[in-house]
Amino acid sequence: MADGRLYFLPELRGRTRVFRDRAHAGAVLAGMLGELRGTDALVLAVPAGGVPVAAELARRLDLPLDVAVVSKITLPWNTEAGYGAVAFDGTIRINEPLVARAGLTARQVEAGIEETLAKVQRRVRALRGKRQPPRLAARLAVLVDDGLASGFTMATAVAALRRAGAGRLYVAVPTAHEEAVGRIAQGVDAVYVANLRSGPVFAVADAYRHWRDVSEDEARRILQAAQGAAGGEPRDR
Repeated sequence: MADGRLYFLPELRGRTRVFRDRAHAGAVLAGMLGELRGTDALVLAVPAGGVPVAAELARRLDLPLDVAVVSKITLPWNTEAGYGAVAFDGTIRINEPLVARAGLTARQVEAGIEETLAKVQRRVRALRGKRQPPRLAARLAVLVDDGLASGFTMATAVAALRRAGAGRLYVAVPTAHEEAVGRIAQGVDAVYVANLRSGPVFAVADAYRHWRDVSEDEARRILQAAQGAAGGEPRDR
């Protein structure tokens, strides 16, 4: 079903535990994006959790796979909660209202930015090596993660890709809160969500029957396997 720029599966709306794992979620998304099979579209995974989803989607649609590294800036006392994000090109976004509510000092925010920037730079080296960034102009890029809670990190990735020259840009996620989708839809051409949910309590993990963290090493192995199946480097058509 399409709703403006939003495409979702009505039969999965509001449900939990709808995917076996991230690979199954990627297969479901591939079914929604079947018209892209064999085109020059580029799949960009948000590591680490988005890599298994994106790899399965790219495999099923015969599309090249790469990464768009972005990471949330987490609260000093809670590494699951973020108050901002840093992207691969140094783009930084801060959720100022959340910073104020949390009572963070300027020094704490600066330290968080520096730590996250170092993490992003390390991940870029680990996951992309010396490969040049893919060409994005006049090409559809499909940005994939394993889910959207607030959407703040994804919005930072979108801003970075626009700065990098992305022409058409889709976001594709297995599960998302509808408020997050509303924020993301403003900056992209389309949002594909298999499992759209709402309500005061939302966790990405609740959409999966088997959920675990994806390590950086695992993400690197998945990317290397995908590149090997494609004949080495990601195809830059």
